[in-house]
Amino acid sequence: MFTGIVAGTGKISSISGEDVIRFVIDFSSVPTDGLVTGASVSVDGVCLTVVEINSPNISFDAIPETLEKTTLGTKQVGDNVNLERALKMGDELGGHILSGHIIGMGKISGRFEGDENLDLMIDCPGRIMKFVQEKGYIAIDGISLTIGEVTDESFALHLIPETIALTTIGSKVVGDWVNIEVDSMTQTIVTTVERILGERS
Repeated sequence: MFTGIVAGTGKISSISGEDVIRFVIDFSSVPTDGLVTGASVSVDGVCLTVVEINSPNISFDAIPETLEKTTLGTKQVGDNVNLERALKMGDELGGHILSGHIIGMGKISGRFEGDENLDLMIDCPGRIMKFVQEKGYIAIDGISLTIGEVTDESFALHLIPETIALTTIGSKVVGDWVNIEVDSMTQTIVTTVERILGERS
């Protein structure tokens, strides 16, 4: 489990493989104390398992389904990614509970930059938008964020300097794709209501 409070960013130092793809990520800016093979790490919001440790370089494998359904499939050597290690008992829960299971991707359709703030508009398919509620929680590339204004096809994010400084989101431009994980409680409620209404009709 994760909280969406990104510890820092890492740079992809190598990508190899044909079917299962191995990513090697430089963790120089994120502590690796106690990290072991088999541990879970959120990489741009995707839960991946550590397969090799040559600190500060940490290796992960991604299967075709993960590459197809997330932005990991488009990553290149030199790209930066958001990193968060798994939540441990006793850790402060500063964001919201995340599983690292991406529901789909959204596309940045608007970017509005101020002196110290950044607003983004993200377009999503209807199967995701039905779980998006104004002032609700959402994870974008593993970052726990509060949803701003919502339309039928998009939603707004209002980003503070701290988030911009510690994550990759400040570098996103119109046309970029991002990984989305919706709040699990909202997803459960909406899905349950849909099922009950479907049974009644």
